[in-house]
Amino acid sequence: MITRQWVATNIWEDAKEVASQVATRIRNGEVVINPIPPQDGVDMIQVVAPGGRILATSNAARDLPALSPVWPGPYDRIRELISCPLPDGRCVHVTAVRATPAPNSPVVYAGKQTPLIVRSRILATVIAVQLVLFIVFIGWVAWRIAGRALRPVEDIRAELAELTENDLSRRVPEPESEDEIARLARTANRALDRMEQAVVKQRQFAADASHELRTPIAGIRAQLESGRLHPDDMADAIEAALRDTDRLEAIVTDLLFLARIGAIQTTTREAVDLANLVASHVAVRPARVVAKLNLEPGVRVEAVVSQLARAINELLSNADRHAATEVSVDVRRVGDQAELTVWNDGEPISAADQVRIFERFTRLDTARSRDKGGTGLGLAISREVVEAHGGTLNVESEPTGVRFVIRLPFPGARRAR
Repeated sequence: MITRQWVATNIWEDAKEVASQVATRIRNGEVVINPIPPQDGVDMIQVVAPGGRILATSNAARDLPALSPVWPGPYDRIRELISCPLPDGRCVHVTAVRATPAPNSPVVYAGKQTPLIVRSRILATVIAVQLVLFIVFIGWVAWRIAGRALRPVEDIRAELAELTENDLSRRVPEPESEDEIARLARTANRALDRMEQAVVKQRQFAADASHELRTPIAGIRAQLESGRLHPDDMADAIEAALRDTDRLEAIVTDLLFLARIGAIQTTTREAVDLANLVASHVAVRPARVVAKLNLEPGVRVEAVVSQLARAINELLSNADRHAATEVSVDVRRVGDQAELTVWNDGEPISAADQVRIFERFTRLDTARSRDKGGTGLGLAISREVVEAHGGTLNVESEPTGVRFVIRLPFPGARRAR
């Protein structure tokens, strides 16, 4: 329907242009050539006087009567119509243009035979059917392309559905392209890597914790059984059992502390002056080696005070335990970070052990650490506290000692990032 209307409109527009040109020549008093030459495919042209007398015509309309009985008026000088003057009843799309408003003005008729696409619905139906088939084909092609494009997504979904907590080694397939799906697959695999590492670390931690807890429990049991077999030694057995109980309590306390790190909302943090915090804890804690302090005032960070204090105490205890004769603590501002350094002149730590010492239940000297009551969690606690506050904790071994460095961002610097 739209196609037929479009074709008819174009015929009328072309006929109007030709008829208007002939009417302009009549108004200007020019002689109209007879026969009138066809123009722009418009081959049926007639100039008709009032009463129906044909004044001039094109060859195609020579033997025909007036193309239409419709006579435009002085105020309605252009008419578009369909007329059927041809001998076999075929029709013509005609535009009638009145030359002048005068009563005796001739009318110029211009048109051409109605094409098959307009006069027959069969062709229009064929075109419509072809259009529908074309649309269906395009839809099918789009469906196939979309299915092929989304197939990697289905592969990713299927692989993720097969993941279980007992098998985190599976990875989703990564397309070789650089589109969004490929980036999604790579991101998913990186997340699965982190998840697997976390689970492996958690399982290792559970195994280590079980082993560490079993040791004091076994000691308590051995002491109690010894006391039962030798009542005279009960006092010594109880004393030893209490020591193992203290160690068991320390391990459980540290484990609970580790579980709570990062769980407290950031709204519970408060501004704290690092120099004051360090000075207050150094002043009250017993120490084998008195620490030398070099504290820059006014270095303030936002922190959960109890957690940050625990991290500092663990570093101070570690330095005091391993120092030969000297421990020093520095606090200063470095760029947009606060830096806290704890140094001792003890034995240097090898490069291979500088990462391992921050793992849970790691002791470089197992026997000595246990004798002195260490749980093997102190440095792990310190690092996790610092990282929960957006900072870093690193160890720097020197020829004359060991330096632990905490770096914490200032509040404004953390928000900017």
